[in-house]
Amino acid sequence: MIPGGLSEAKPATPEIQEIANEVKPQLEEKTNETYQKFEAIEYKTQVVAGINYYIKVQVDDNRYIHIKVFKGLPVQDSSLTLTGYQTGKSEDDELTGF
Repeated sequence: MIPGGLSEAKPATPEIQEIANEVKPQLEEKTNETYQKFEAIEYKTQVVAGINYYIKVQVDDNRYIHIKVFKGLPVQDSSLTLTGYQTGKSEDDELTGF
């Protein structure tokens, strides 16, 4: 993968679900909503000074949100930070950089 470029979309793994779960409270605070369902469906990664994870999350039967999560390098602060999100997405909407 080229640094700065997005990877191909891949099915979400248990690790990706853990990342989504960790930033869920940050998203709920920003959107002022509570999500009973929060299932990571697929993801892309982008190598920067750490890794950006773009994750498609299903929050209801036909509601999806795209979230962007930054994880710093281990020598830096490697905590997970929600750095962006897009609401009003559908199952067919492609994950893109934002």
